[in-house]
Amino acid sequence: MNKIRKSSPVTLKINKTIVYVVCILLAVLSILPFWIMFVNATRSTPEIQSGVSLLPSSHMMNNLHVLLDKSFDPLRGFMNSLIISGSATLCTVYFSSLAAYGLVTYDWKLRKPFFTFILCVMMVPAQASAIGFYQFMYKLHWTNNFLPLILPAIAAPAVVFFMRQYLLATLSIEIVEAARVDGSGEFFTFNRIIIPLMMPAVATQAIFAFVANWNNLFMPLILLTQKDKYTMPIMVSLLRGDIYKTEFGSIYMGLALTALPLFIVYFLLSRYIIAGVALGGVKE
Repeated sequence: MNKIRKSSPVTLKINKTIVYVVCILLAVLSILPFWIMFVNATRSTPEIQSGVSLLPSSHMMNNLHVLLDKSFDPLRGFMNSLIISGSATLCTVYFSSLAAYGLVTYDWKLRKPFFTFILCVMMVPAQASAIGFYQFMYKLHWTNNFLPLILPAIAAPAVVFFMRQYLLATLSIEIVEAARVDGSGEFFTFNRIIIPLMMPAVATQAIFAFVANWNNLFMPLILLTQKDKYTMPIMVSLLRGDIYKTEFGSIYMGLALTALPLFIVYFLLSRYIIAGVALGGVKE
């Protein structure tokens, strides 16, 4: 027993060191592809074709000029993607939180069947309904319009499921009942009391929703045919369409510009996630 007690601090130290080494290795493996992408955005096409490099080069401005000289406007595509992704993210997190709030706080007969229906809808892939959705948008004359890419974000079954599970674990019904006794309306209670309590979950789903909408290529490629409505993923996918010469440096520059807002959104919202984890750790 004495030998075990004497060696236990050493064992704990070794285990802690192993955990740190594994975490550092995983962090490096996660960051490395993005670092190579940003490095290739500063390299020329012959340099990229010669092999992988971890050191930046001096061709960043030339790649940017090549990108801006294409037949479409990347800055316009950046704004289009930002409008679609930002609006769709707001619709997703707000209305999904509202639906989850209704499923948790209201007791009605069809609550469980309705939640089962949401789970069933979550199993249907978006590609399965793409043709019918396009025909419906064509009849409404909503092609080359941002609304078909924003309004469907209101119905997000996976986000509703996540929000409901979060509310079941954190929300006390007594808080809602106390607000009702004080004369608070349902929307006022949801906006001023429930949303702040759900902020860690909202921030988490906002990151996932923004990334999904920003990287979405399938539906925008079907619905948007005018160049002034193109999003960044469409423009980056068209960079390889040059039959004379493929500028890999400009392609990586487009990819870097496409990925940059994702990092910004994550850094802005990550503090809410960390705060929620810390709050859950000290909760009695």
